[in-house]
Amino acid sequence: MNGPALQDRPSASASWRIALPHTVAAVPVARALVRTALAELQHAADSDTAELLTAELVANAVEHTAGEGPIELVVELLPSGCQVEVHDPDPAPPGDVTRPTRGEPDPWQEHGRGLLLIRTLSSSCGHRPTDSGKAVWFRLPVVPAQRRPL
Repeated sequence: MNGPALQDRPSASASWRIALPHTVAAVPVARALVRTALAELQHAADSDTAELLTAELVANAVEHTAGEGPIELVVELLPSGCQVEVHDPDPAPPGDVTRPTRGEPDPWQEHGRGLLLIRTLSSSCGHRPTDSGKAVWFRLPVVPAQRRPL
């Protein structure tokens, strides 16, 4: 069979909205929440990739936005895959989430690869304004059952 069968897809949608502290402690908490959400519903999106990209979005929100107010993690599980959003209070768009940078990241620098990972590993990504700042998001498709790790 070419592609996932309909019975391999979750039949209903589910979503979570969770406030996280505006500190680096939010990163492992967000990863754990995404992992648990995908596992509990036996969702067919790639959990490892979802965790990695979520960590990048949360780390960027913590590092690049001012203030002490919480950031918000929104996880939506859909029959077609999953979408993860991170809301922060800064209305400025993120760096290069939807377009490649002018050059390659410096291999000697610790930073500068997060948005590249998000663009490369997600099926789509972007940002949108919100009433209190912005939301940066990515989507991952359902992974066919024959390609899922055991």
